[in-house]
Amino acid sequence: MPGSADLLAIVLTLKLAACTTGILLLIAPPLAWWLARSRHLLRPLVEALVALPLVLPPTVLGFYLLLAFSPESWLGQSWQQLFGFQLAFSFSGLLISSMLYSFPFVVQPLTSAFVNLGNRELEAAATLGLGPLERFFRIVLPMTLPSFVMAAALGFAHTLGEFGVVLMIGGNIPGETQVLSIALFDHVEALDYGNAHRLAGGLMLFSLVILVLVYGVLQRRQRRLLGC
Repeated sequence: MPGSADLLAIVLTLKLAACTTGILLLIAPPLAWWLARSRHLLRPLVEALVALPLVLPPTVLGFYLLLAFSPESWLGQSWQQLFGFQLAFSFSGLLISSMLYSFPFVVQPLTSAFVNLGNRELEAAATLGLGPLERFFRIVLPMTLPSFVMAAALGFAHTLGEFGVVLMIGGNIPGETQVLSIALFDHVEALDYGNAHRLAGGLMLFSLVILVLVYGVLQRRQRRLLGC
């Protein structure tokens, strides 16, 4: 059985993944819609910035975020004045960095879905007097729901395994910033392979179950749409 420190790391990791995924599902759709529908000259730059965490080493992103979150920076100072605690080495810092690092895993599936979405239904709804929000919730969301499920699963699973960014931003404070990947690293560094196997195996199994459930839901939905 995992020790108390490992249990705290598990709870913190699940909390971080849930918060990250929930917030990204709120802020990613408008940007994904703009990327899918806009022909603005700055769109390639925005797309590149969104995809940057896919190719940028996590420690590089974590290093610059650590500088931005430090009490010496204007962002870190403003945060500390507003909320009374520093952004670096806090759960809030972990949350912001996780959102930035997992952003492309949520935005890109939604962008692809919006690109493939036809205009016929949206144009018909507009002629019936439905506003933008009504068209989104009544037409866009039901038609692209599988992509939302996939985006949520990818964002959640990706946050579970973050290491470089969260280590740079949060350090290794048990119960506050020590997530599963860091706890696993501690066990390996201490040659405690028994607990390392339990954490690694549990994380692998949990991630596999999430993906199997998601692909199962998507497959059943596709069969219903095809009438099979």
